[in-house]
Amino acid sequence: MNGGSSKARLEAVLAGVGQVVVGKQEALRTLLVGLLADGHVLLEDLPGLGKTLVAKSFASVLGLNFTRVQFTADLLPTDITGGEVYDPSSGKFSFRRGPVFTHVLLADEINRAPPKVQSALLESMQEYQVTSEGQTYPLERPFLVMATQNPIELEGTYPLPEAQVDRFLLRLTLGYPTGAEERAILTRRREAKAELRPPPPVLAPGEFRQLQASVEGVALSPALEGYIVDLVSATRADPRVEVGASPRGSLALAKLARAKALLEGRDYALPDDVKGLALPALAHRLVIKPEPWIRGLRGTTVVSEVVRKMPVPKVN
Repeated sequence: MNGGSSKARLEAVLAGVGQVVVGKQEALRTLLVGLLADGHVLLEDLPGLGKTLVAKSFASVLGLNFTRVQFTADLLPTDITGGEVYDPSSGKFSFRRGPVFTHVLLADEINRAPPKVQSALLESMQEYQVTSEGQTYPLERPFLVMATQNPIELEGTYPLPEAQVDRFLLRLTLGYPTGAEERAILTRRREAKAELRPPPPVLAPGEFRQLQASVEGVALSPALEGYIVDLVSATRADPRVEVGASPRGSLALAKLARAKALLEGRDYALPDDVKGLALPALAHRLVIKPEPWIRGLRGTTVVSEVVRKMPVPKVN
């Protein structure tokens, strides 16, 4: 697809989601960029702010299969991946596919599941496959995990391992709606006389995969690559940071910048694409030292300062 037609199709996707989701336009655009870049997304926000509705709406509009799993402390790895089941009629074991065999998996309250479940999910997120009894079962692409977690309520939760957090291309928050947006939510619900359903598909089967492939055709200049490396390196050099962003952060930011360019109808990325995505792409990858953390410093502050101070290259 060329830049113009890709932009039109992607804007149609956002318009479709907007039929159900009120406001949050900037967050929705960033979320679409993450999905377009074939990445997993962590939605970290308080309950009741529409995280599940957003995930279901995107899956529906993109024409993708959707599965939701409520993560709990008693969840088992096989509840996610599937496992071997005995068939009395044949006397043999066969593999029964779990909910990861889908296009979009909503991992609701992901931090409530124990480490063994997180480990099983990590293989699917990283390798796009499930291994059971020595057999490997590939996942159909695209496979996108949209996970939610509540940043406030931590009792009975298991902190996500850094290796898994690093696999999320983006971390986003939706935030509270404005007064006007909340009134619009009430009006839509009253007029619909029922709970709002996900919007109808906008893209044909396989079309979103083509759009994802188009991201690889977007140009990223050497100067912009250097700018990305400088930003990521600066997070490692900050004395308040225990662990900075890894080269995976550089790769993520480069892929996201190209996906943002495609959404804007361009076949080349700009510094503004990188600057606008640095925070959701990098902040969750940082580990802050204990003392600054206690004083309230977070990765978002460090990345914001790095972006503000770093000289922006000129790109022809």
